[in-house]
Amino acid sequence: MQAISLPIPFEDEPPVATASKVPAATAFFWIIKILTTGMGETTSDFLLHSKHRGVAEAAVGLALAAAVLVQILSRRYHAGRYWMVVILVAVFGTMVADVIDFRFHLSLVISTALFSALVAAVLMAWWKTEGTLSIHSIFSRRRESFYWATVLLTFILGTAAGDLTATTLHLGYLGSGFLFFAMILVPLVAYHFLGLSEVLCFWVAYILTRPLGASFADWMSEGHSRGGLGLGPAKVSLIWALPIIALVIWVGTRRNRELPTVETSAPKN
Repeated sequence: MQAISLPIPFEDEPPVATASKVPAATAFFWIIKILTTGMGETTSDFLLHSKHRGVAEAAVGLALAAAVLVQILSRRYHAGRYWMVVILVAVFGTMVADVIDFRFHLSLVISTALFSALVAAVLMAWWKTEGTLSIHSIFSRRRESFYWATVLLTFILGTAAGDLTATTLHLGYLGSGFLFFAMILVPLVAYHFLGLSEVLCFWVAYILTRPLGASFADWMSEGHSRGGLGLGPAKVSLIWALPIIALVIWVGTRRNRELPTVETSAPKN
């Protein structure tokens, strides 16, 4: 299977040989990413409806902090380590969005707009500081910190946007899934046929994977009265987890890694 990638240089920079700690945006990257969003959605739903909700929130938060710390302190990209952080971000990001919705009663319109602004602010700060938003140039701790901050905010934003279309706009979970599937084709077409900015196309697609995967996972999980299949969050989480595990093991053991040594810019001090 031929890899489909979106290289995303932001501007011309002095090249040096190094290796990014983030996998290349191949077809397998996008498949695993979408699967983690669905698993994160239903796992969060399962934990938040348990008797020990507060303990679950704290445990996931601590696990995420520890995983991010290990990832940032490591010197090389490792598929299992990287995707473990993404899975925990998926669960924790969903929890944060749901807490904002149900505990603080902030409307989904406002929360979607708020986190859109926060994502834009972090990306702008990243660019102003580093001069690039390329995922192929993440080989310093500062760049990686910007990356994970952006990833977390995109998950929270995607959760709010998916709930907005499914509930507030009354599209339902399945309808929202098809909506975001159509929307994610836009940056793909814009990049390959219209020459739109590669970095913009990547991050737009990255944000849209969250409500795309979560909408279909919710459709599988929710009861028939809400237009779902009624499988329940625990079963759906397991269904989505199995291909994630298989794919991560496979890409992690491939002879040709997802991201070989590439030419990119040296990090700023």
